[in-house]
Amino acid sequence: MKKMDKQRKICWIVAGFVPAVFILGCSFLNETEQEKNIAEIEAIMEQQEKDWSAGDMEGYMQGYWQSDSLRFMGRQSITYGWQQQLENYQKGYPNPEAMEKLTFENFSFDPMGDEHMLVVGKWTINRTNDTLSGYYSLIWEKIDRYWKIIFDHTP
Repeated sequence: MKKMDKQRKICWIVAGFVPAVFILGCSFLNETEQEKNIAEIEAIMEQQEKDWSAGDMEGYMQGYWQSDSLRFMGRQSITYGWQQQLENYQKGYPNPEAMEKLTFENFSFDPMGDEHMLVVGKWTINRTNDTLSGYYSLIWEKIDRYWKIIFDHTP
């Protein structure tokens, strides 16, 4: 009897252990995938800093979803569309001197499912005569294997 009880106990331990290892393994894979997603988004934002600072507004905009459904929420309104936002940026920053050096400081990356990420942070534009700064929240979506900003809230 004692031998049978010991075997049952071992079976129960193994039965509980195997699923636990599987679940932990899946969590590790998800964490690794999440780290990869964050690194990809950070790389895009680093390229945006370089493009902006080089006066390349169209290069900067490559981080955004090129769609009429792209949304920008600012202090006074919501703008729809990639082309419209490009034109707004070009009016507000008409030359490289108006753009100068952009930097992002990301505070958090919050996954919203497998293909969406909320990024919150601060932007700063250092110019010769002044410094502009503010905060942002960006919703990123993985579209055709590439991360793109689909919603930009920068008041």
